[in-house]
Amino acid sequence: MSRPRRTPDVDTAFSAQLLRWFDAHGRHDLPWQHPRTPYRVWLSEIMLQQTQVRVVVPYFERFVAALPDVASLAAADLDDVLALWSGLGYYARARNLHAAARQCVSLHGGALPRDLAALMALPGIGRSTAGAILAQAWGDAHPILDGNVKRVLARYHGVEGWPGMQAVEKRLWELASAQLPTERLADYTQGQMDFGATLCTRFDPACDLCPVQAGCIAKREARTAQLPTPKPGKALPERSILVLMARDIDGRVLLQRRPSTGVWAALWSLPEADDLESARAWFEQHVQGDYESGEPIPEVAHGFSHYRLRLQPWRWRDVATATRVADNHSLRWVCHEQLGSLGIPAPIRRLLQDH
Repeated sequence: MSRPRRTPDVDTAFSAQLLRWFDAHGRHDLPWQHPRTPYRVWLSEIMLQQTQVRVVVPYFERFVAALPDVASLAAADLDDVLALWSGLGYYARARNLHAAARQCVSLHGGALPRDLAALMALPGIGRSTAGAILAQAWGDAHPILDGNVKRVLARYHGVEGWPGMQAVEKRLWELASAQLPTERLADYTQGQMDFGATLCTRFDPACDLCPVQAGCIAKREARTAQLPTPKPGKALPERSILVLMARDIDGRVLLQRRPSTGVWAALWSLPEADDLESARAWFEQHVQGDYESGEPIPEVAHGFSHYRLRLQPWRWRDVATATRVADNHSLRWVCHEQLGSLGIPAPIRRLLQDH
């Protein structure tokens, strides 16, 4: 990693220029800004992790309508929380949100703590998210370092190296702290996110419209395409599984709750099998009907951050309602009208809707 070619105190104009741009071009009508409470800021920050604003807005509005504060979230069943989250992805965020709300009730009088260390001790809240909450909810002077801010700082200061490396990230935190303004911390924090999302984008940044272009090393050296340094690449592994879709004569589908840890933890999904032999064993244990009547339907591919999953659905229609299956904590027959009340992974929900 090369050192930035300026000292942070030279760039005191950065925050002033960014705030002027935010006043004219930033996003001022996001639902979590009106009213801007600690709970609403926290919820929005968790939802916005790895998810775009336009996707988050309807989920946020639906979530706060059902669970408007920390106490109601803490008191809710996890199934209800996951159902509200269903389709937004990265479900560990919802489970952590629920667990954090319960910790707030038990440890902090039902409110989010106004303290960096206490916030970071809650499930799902890292340093950047904690800083964003403190800055936006209370106007406290804390930096953030999400993906957008890392990109802006790496370009503006000419910082070499993949931002995921410890030494590079440490330097970016130093720069983010040094550039904090003395006032309007909530607007500055939102402005950084808006600027990275709309102008200083990953591809084809709008440098001619940039409010800080005069001081940007990457623009001056024509290196916006090279900075920040990309993560060293490697091919994602693939995994293939069978998902088993058994519908009874009333059109209900048999769903199974996934384990409490791992991918899609605690969500309701279709049962899985490694091969047709284990699929037969599952069918004969849980369903009364003709196994040979099963048929494959088109494969579904789904990408995670660390691997690709290929789902091969195997479907049986009009099986008899199995007397060996009673609704319980991990297995239940579900009619179409009930699907919306359960937390179901997005690719499984689409599969159920289409077939």
